Amino acid sequence: MIAVSKIYNRFKIYIFNTSWIMGEKFLTLGVGFFVTVLVARYLGPERYGILAYALSLTALFASAGHMGLGGLVVREIVKKPDSRAETLGTSLVLKLFGYLGGFVAIFIYALIFEKRQSLDYWILLVVASSLLFRPFDVIDFWFQANVQAKYTAIARSASLLITAGFKLLLVLISAELLFFAVSNLLQSILAACFLLLLFRNSADISITTWSASLVRARALLSQGWVIFLGAIFATIYLKIDQIMLKWFVGAKEVGIYSVAATLSETWYFVPTAIVVSLFPKLIELKETDHERFRQRLQQIFELLFVIALSVAIFMSFMGAHLINFFFGQQYLASAPILAIHIWAALFIFMRAAFSKWILIEDALMFSLITQGLGALANVGLNLLLIPRYGGYGAAIATLISYAMASYFSLFFYKKSRPVFWMMSKAILSPVLYPFAYLKLKLL
Repeated sequence: MIAVSKIYNRFKIYIFNTSWIMGEKFLTLGVGFFVTVLVARYLGPERYGILAYALSLTALFASAGHMGLGGLVVREIVKKPDSRAETLGTSLVLKLFGYLGGFVAIFIYALIFEKRQSLDYWILLVVASSLLFRPFDVIDFWFQANVQAKYTAIARSASLLITAGFKLLLVLISAELLFFAVSNLLQSILAACFLLLLFRNSADISITTWSASLVRARALLSQGWVIFLGAIFATIYLKIDQIMLKWFVGAKEVGIYSVAATLSETWYFVPTAIVVSLFPKLIELKETDHERFRQRLQQIFELLFVIALSVAIFMSFMGAHLINFFFGQQYLASAPILAIHIWAALFIFMRAAFSKWILIEDALMFSLITQGLGALANVGLNLLLIPRYGGYGAAIATLISYAMASYFSLFFYKKSRPVFWMMSKAILSPVLYPFAYLKLKLL
């Protein structure tokens, strides 16, 4: 009992920190889904599609502000506390230029591809304006480095709840679509304000002491460029489908597809939560017992695949009922799209474990290549399939591109080929394990 108490006292700060992170994730998931349902039902497929299109395009160009800095900045703050003001200031400036570039790119895009002064034009610009407040996310790096996730969780949860209340009010008063775009901008403004306020009240340095350094900027970018490009590729094959649907089919199809994608992607937090919990043990086994490391990794792949398979089967059969219950009959066309899109979870779930293998084996360049292949395949398949099949084609493109990036591509790299066979065994596990059990019983 004493030993357990000592262990708890030693790790309670990390347990407490993790609980804040998970609590914020579940709150975001629950409240976010509830608000999405209300807004989608009120706006209808076409108007909701315009909003979803603007959000997807903004997310695509927001990757310009990623810069691959997250983990690097946290590490630099921890390892070099004397330079933390310079590190934070430099990161802020880099992100400011990145997000500003993303906003300018969207503005130019709107001028070229959207009718000026049209509703689509203004919706896009209002939603894109949220990028101008994203640079203050660097404050989160400070809280991560000091194991103070509760402050980030408080800031994001407060902004989410206030904005959720505002969206509910908009639905009750039958507001125009533009006000829903404003609500997304409001959430970014509130999150930035709350982060600044909490940093001022809890940090032992002032934001006025931050400074930017060209030397530090070069050092950070030289280390983070692979992660930066990977983030861009990942965003492309996550969001490009809705953008291309708007180009080739129209806003209504985007709204129908967006509901299917929302129900499918809601499950993606599951593998992340599982793998994050097991990652430290994998690192330890890699250093001490390679054979057990392989066994545990195999078991994780099998666990993730079985969960994903269960989710895919459940959503394929129950998707229409869930869509009708939550979103209404006007979105029933989302059901067959969901029945295709959900099967991408088989590869996305296993990719969560593979991403940790990449970090353990220091194979970031291979990760960049696979994400690039996934983005290229998604764009090419969308060009081929969307004009013919609309949302169904986009769902098929998503499924194939994830399979290529997260499974088939592993066969062609010698170092990752053993992981390909591990994934293959995991895919066969629902058949192999019952067969092995039956064989054992017969013997």
